[in-house]
Amino acid sequence: MNLPIQAPSTTLSFRRRRPLQSLALVGAIIAALPAACTAQAPTAPIAPPPSATPTAPIVAGLPDFTQLVQRVGPAVVNISAEVTPKRQARSRNQLPDDDQVPEFFRRFFGPDFPGPGGQGQGPRQPRGGARSIGSGFLISQDGYVLTNHHVVDGADTVTVKLTDRREFKAKVIGSDEQSDVALLKIDAKGLPFLRSANASLTKAGQWVVAIGSPFGLDHSVTAGIVSAVGRANPYADQRYVPFIQTDVAINQGNSGGPLLNTAGEVVGINSQIFSNSGGYMGVSFAIPIDVAMNSAEQLRAKGKVSRGQLGVVVQPLTAETAKGFGLPDSSGALIAQVVPGGPAEKAGLQAGDIIRTVNGAEVRESSDLPPLIGNMAPGSKARLGVFREGKTVEIGVAVNELDANLAGGPGTDPSDRDDSPAAPSAKGNPLNLVAQDADPAARQRLGLKAGEGVLVRDPGDAGDAGVRPGDVILSVGRTPVGSAAALNRALAGTRPGQTVMLLVRRGAQTQFIAVEAAGAK
Repeated sequence: MNLPIQAPSTTLSFRRRRPLQSLALVGAIIAALPAACTAQAPTAPIAPPPSATPTAPIVAGLPDFTQLVQRVGPAVVNISAEVTPKRQARSRNQLPDDDQVPEFFRRFFGPDFPGPGGQGQGPRQPRGGARSIGSGFLISQDGYVLTNHHVVDGADTVTVKLTDRREFKAKVIGSDEQSDVALLKIDAKGLPFLRSANASLTKAGQWVVAIGSPFGLDHSVTAGIVSAVGRANPYADQRYVPFIQTDVAINQGNSGGPLLNTAGEVVGINSQIFSNSGGYMGVSFAIPIDVAMNSAEQLRAKGKVSRGQLGVVVQPLTAETAKGFGLPDSSGALIAQVVPGGPAEKAGLQAGDIIRTVNGAEVRESSDLPPLIGNMAPGSKARLGVFREGKTVEIGVAVNELDANLAGGPGTDPSDRDDSPAAPSAKGNPLNLVAQDADPAARQRLGLKAGEGVLVRDPGDAGDAGVRPGDVILSVGRTPVGSAAALNRALAGTRPGQTVMLLVRRGAQTQFIAVEAAGAK
């Protein structure tokens, strides 16, 4: 759209002059312009000048996926999972309960999927039962198929349809919710199958292709690029999966289908989309093939997936917390809590340690740690690069098997606070933080050991950083505090503008909070 060009708002008014005087004035203005421009010109250009010769393009042309699709397409299958009708009679117009809505639809339509009390009717289901349609792909010539857990979750009958229109009843060998991977088996031989790519070679910017059955449209092909790798998906409770994010168009029915590189190798399993509408919005997530194959091998061998654990609770590092611990940057996973009796405690790890590497692999964010440890076999040993008190040390930890029922740590509901009339401390510290010793009853209720922690009555300056009344302060930096007097002593040397790290427990959660001291008031 061409916008009108407006003249400057300032106008010049000239009185009537003799022609010679007017020309002289105009000439003087014109003569002055080059001089003014010359006077304001920089002595050196701010950026290098454009190249005099054309630059060779980094990307030449667009890829043609025709041969790739013809070669790998026969190994991609359509999967239909059906749930038999419930015994109890239901009204034809009554919508299913929340726990009866197939997980397949929850994945793609999110919390707004029409359920009890919803406004819409949702996708039409077969009368009396439920059915989901997804995708999958063959990984062996004797009929092993990979797909998503949520495609077959709760299904009574699973049917696999090949490109040659043959259909097979599939056996679910095993299914893992955390990785969202399911392994199926059909009774057939000599089948085409796909090969896995080297997962470490998948990089942002690479071309990738998805083949699946969006909305039941078999063998639809879409393409795009890898947007990011090692992505934590904040919208899914799958902290052990470092997702591949792409801009490949993925919709309902693509679940479980392969994400392929330009060599026709599988780099991931299409699993989820981010959407406010239920349709594709440019952000898709795939499970890396190495994670999927690790789960598949375990499912075939023992019917379940085991994961490694260190026995720590970690939190993200921010610029403020990094400054408080003297880190040069904010890379790493900050240990907020060490689980008693776990492998981390036995190895000597402490709250306040910052894990920077695992077996030489960089831990950039706290979300990088669970996949790195979770994909290790229980009983193996992890070499951790740990930043502690200004230097990096290497600590070996024997990885245990993850307990799915492991709680985040001791504690109670955040609203369960001690309001007893025990005497609080005076404002005897530079943070103006008023604390109170916990009596035995409060310690038992809060899961505190004798001499561990102090209750916050008035957060003072720490309130701006997020400390609340009723929080329990466990330590100042690495110095444990078990009383209000100990807290005041630990804070006594705090200088104005200094960042202090407080280890705070709130309910079942423990984390470090960075507090900048404003000085004594």
